[in-house]
Amino acid sequence: MAASIKHQLFFPQPPEAVWAYLTNAELMELWLMKNNFEPIIGHEFQFRANPVPSLDYDGIVYCKVLEMVPFKKLSYSWKLGPGDGTINVDSVVTWELQPKDEGTELLLDHGSFRILENTGIFNAMNVGWLKNMHKIADHLNAADHDTTRA
Repeated sequence: MAASIKHQLFFPQPPEAVWAYLTNAELMELWLMKNNFEPIIGHEFQFRANPVPSLDYDGIVYCKVLEMVPFKKLSYSWKLGPGDGTINVDSVVTWELQPKDEGTELLLDHGSFRILENTGIFNAMNVGWLKNMHKIADHLNAADHDTTRA
């Protein structure tokens, strides 16, 4: 099994536009989960979704902002478990934005697993991250084509 989840996607928008979807709690909720994220190193936050008992996931991801270089890099811890105080996934999510002539290359590396006792959730996250990155693209493209904006 892979030691990390890696995905890459090109966006025809500048890094600042993509960055907003990675660091604004309201925009993050559109493509990922409800959260109380703040773009401050050391800030502890949670993502909340519906529990998935079959994957030993209580619906809460415990995170802490580890690194932030505006418009370039963001990383945070990512811990979850079945809800009895046990953590069965302890990892790090890292986003890197690379400006390109026509937009932004977004790279995701969800790795640095210290604990990975749940291969089912790993497989679900692998598929889910790519779907979620495409959701960001859909929202950015819709905003680009919104003719009702002032």
